[in-house]
Amino acid sequence: MTQPPPEPPYAEQPPYAGQPPYAGQPQAAEAEWQRMDVRYLVVGPFAAARQFIVPAGAAAIGLGSTGSPWALLALPVFVLASALLGAVPWLTTYFRVTPTAFEVRRGLLNRTRLTAPLDRVRSVDLEASLVSRVLGLTKVSVGTGVDDTRIELEGIAKDDGESLRRFLLTRSREAAAPAAPTGIAGTAGTAAAEPSVTSSPYGAPPPSAADPEPVELARIDWSWLRFAPLSLARLAVVAGAFGFLSQFVNDIPVWETRTAQDAYAYVAAQALAVVLVVAAVVALVAWVVIAVAAFVVQWWNLRLVRDGDNLRLTAGLFTTRSTSVDEKRVRGVRLTEPLLMRPAGGAELATLATGVGEGGTTTVLPPCPREVAVRVGEDVLGSPADHPLTVDLAPHGRPARRRQHVEQQLGSLVLAVVAAIAVGAVPWDLPWWLPLVVLAVASALGVVVAEAQYRNLGHRLTADHLVVVGPSVVRRREVLESDGIIGWVVQQSFFQRRLGLATLVATTAAGGEKVVVVDLALPVAVGLAHAATPGVLDEFLAA
Repeated sequence: MTQPPPEPPYAEQPPYAGQPPYAGQPQAAEAEWQRMDVRYLVVGPFAAARQFIVPAGAAAIGLGSTGSPWALLALPVFVLASALLGAVPWLTTYFRVTPTAFEVRRGLLNRTRLTAPLDRVRSVDLEASLVSRVLGLTKVSVGTGVDDTRIELEGIAKDDGESLRRFLLTRSREAAAPAAPTGIAGTAGTAAAEPSVTSSPYGAPPPSAADPEPVELARIDWSWLRFAPLSLARLAVVAGAFGFLSQFVNDIPVWETRTAQDAYAYVAAQALAVVLVVAAVVALVAWVVIAVAAFVVQWWNLRLVRDGDNLRLTAGLFTTRSTSVDEKRVRGVRLTEPLLMRPAGGAELATLATGVGEGGTTTVLPPCPREVAVRVGEDVLGSPADHPLTVDLAPHGRPARRRQHVEQQLGSLVLAVVAAIAVGAVPWDLPWWLPLVVLAVASALGVVVAEAQYRNLGHRLTADHLVVVGPSVVRRREVLESDGIIGWVVQQSFFQRRLGLATLVATTAAGGEKVVVVDLALPVAVGLAHAATPGVLDEFLAA
């Protein structure tokens, strides 16, 4: 008797119990590879031109300065090359969604195939530049939590990108959930035969009346602009831009004229104080304008909503970004109060989660009033009764304060020694008392910094959370769920041992994978670890 041929995989039941395979995918056939949207042929040349505009401009300037006739061909060659290079990704990139994975393959000479198993998907973010938004396209970025590497797919229609996001996040949660009973799976298999329940080729069902409405947690308030100049996060970017532009200052013709040089010498000699004051005012105004403009561009139309089990942040003026964080993976939050922002009552908020964001950290609120950050942070934590974002912290005692002051004064001595070497080594006639002035100023500043660091230093173990603030002039309060702690490390340097202090490190899978409690008395550190995770240190305490 001839045996019937074996049935193909996924023919009898869906790949995950209780859920049908996505629409348009035959159960017995392999998923077909798809191209990006044809409208990407407009976006691609812009992206290629953006990458090569600096070297192309430098080449055009170089050819023009030599009088070469090839300079006339620079622009048409650049446009043609951008068009050709922009079309390559559309011609060589394919993607598909199988019952078990999201796959992307790309490359012309060196081909790459990226695979994200559905049960390993941790985040799906959407991003659309100004050109992409005009054309109705978006970029999908899929993270698996293994490292910072993401699978990025550009040139997807906006509706299809949203549908793919919902589908991947839904299937990731269902794949990680316990398997449903056989009877339920059989029922789902019956429902799988009805393709009308889906609205896209990725199998994400359209929102129904049973789906919970997104709950808005925060929305941009333009009164928050007052905090933008108080955050120095972009100061490094501005300094880099000024450094880049300063390379071309000597090429400006006006600086080569005798008149400009004489005018500068006259101003510097006659009204140096006025010049310094005017320069300071101009720099301050320029910084305010740059900071406010950058805030508007980055956080335009900001909305933070709870969409089912996800926190979803959307913002951006020219480039719109949509970032999703699975609340089930959130193990804590970080409340940051920069030095200048703290007197004004401002703060920033980020989540500490496993496998999502940059290094497990995702900023969910820009500089805003502290009460708003605290309210949203406690909402993300599930409105705990212990109020970890406002609870008072336990100080670390006089030995910890002494250590902060000693470290700062050692830095002052190093600066004074460097100044003394400079006085004796450089050929200029520097005053002998310069090292003493450096020592006095650095010592006074060190006292202020050390005291500020110690006043911020503290910790608290509440009923459900470990709260830590490290020794820094920027106050960062990290709140970690006790259930998210997977181990402890106790460290002691030579100087810490002499003072009876220790550094306690709580290891976790969320955020930066550790929360550090600095300069804690050794018995207190051991007791804190034992109280946070009872039973973990029993054998070490017995020994």
